[in-house]
Amino acid sequence: MSQESEMGAATNLPEAPRRVAAVLHDLGAEGTVQRFTTEVPTAAAAAAVLGCEVGAIANSLVFAAGDEPLLVLTSGAHRVDTAHLARLLEVPKIKRASPEFVLAATGQHVGGVAPVGHPAPIRTLVDVWLGKYDVVWAGAGDHLSMFPTTFEELLRLTHGQPVEVA
Repeated sequence: MSQESEMGAATNLPEAPRRVAAVLHDLGAEGTVQRFTTEVPTAAAAAAVLGCEVGAIANSLVFAAGDEPLLVLTSGAHRVDTAHLARLLEVPKIKRASPEFVLAATGQHVGGVAPVGHPAPIRTLVDVWLGKYDVVWAGAGDHLSMFPTTFEELLRLTHGQPVEVA
């Protein structure tokens, strides 16, 4: 695993990962933000760097459910079925958010969105498939940062709803 050890000095992190690290600490998360020397903006890239299955990567995908942001934490092995989620949430349509919408809702850029550390709470759905892994890796605010967690901890940290997303 190619990474820089910056957890002893979270203040050395860039702004978004530093916010994520602070929230994780405040919420009593088990894992800490890890900084990598290689960008990990996709599940495949993260899995390659971490040496794990792509399914163990929790993609943080932001959608627009009407005018409201919806965060879907999905296994890197899945594509989100937006029609299924729209029926589940009883909304007319869910569509992929623009990069500008994602940044406004999360304070983080596409490819590095974390499950936490946003300016305001975001309704969150968590893919039940992530429960198949002892360790799940989630984005931590930018393309070089992630943190280890579990399905159960993701639910707790995000107040997320467990669902089948695919």
